[in-house]
Amino acid sequence: MATKKKTKSKTKTRSGELKTFKLGEANTDYPTTYAPEILEAFDNKNPKSDAWTTFVCTEFTSLCPKTSQPDFARIYINYIADKKMVESKSLKLYLFSFRNHGDFHEDCVQKICDDLVSLMNPKFIEVISEFTPRGGIAIYPYASYARKVKKYQMVKDHRFMNYAPGKYSMDLSKIY
Repeated sequence: MATKKKTKSKTKTRSGELKTFKLGEANTDYPTTYAPEILEAFDNKNPKSDAWTTFVCTEFTSLCPKTSQPDFARIYINYIADKKMVESKSLKLYLFSFRNHGDFHEDCVQKICDDLVSLMNPKFIEVISEFTPRGGIAIYPYASYARKVKKYQMVKDHRFMNYAPGKYSMDLSKIY
């Protein structure tokens, strides 16, 4: 009987915490410009544990700042949360906000990484992109951040030093 009460209490707490989130709203307003303020975070119920969370956005779009032509990419976000985690609907809307944003691929990826660090202050995060080739050239920017704790700095250094397109995302033979 005590277990049921404890479960109900946790459920109540979580639903109260998420009451103001965009999650579950019937009407979704899509941003027309870059909108980092749309990102929402919720409390990580297990901040003492280290666990990977991965998001894959298969339909990322931004604009070339020079030609205004659309650029398409897959974006992979891998992180180890601390006290906060990013809410996925807000992340989708945030990534959608790049649709009319003119910036180079590398700048988009660094912005995404920086905005998520500002929102969550994770233990570790990396943002990997695989932009569709245009003009015969594919570009795969990578950005990462780690807390100044030896364990997470080692993860960052190792992954950065060993990075290669497809290594931490998807085998390139499965992409094209």
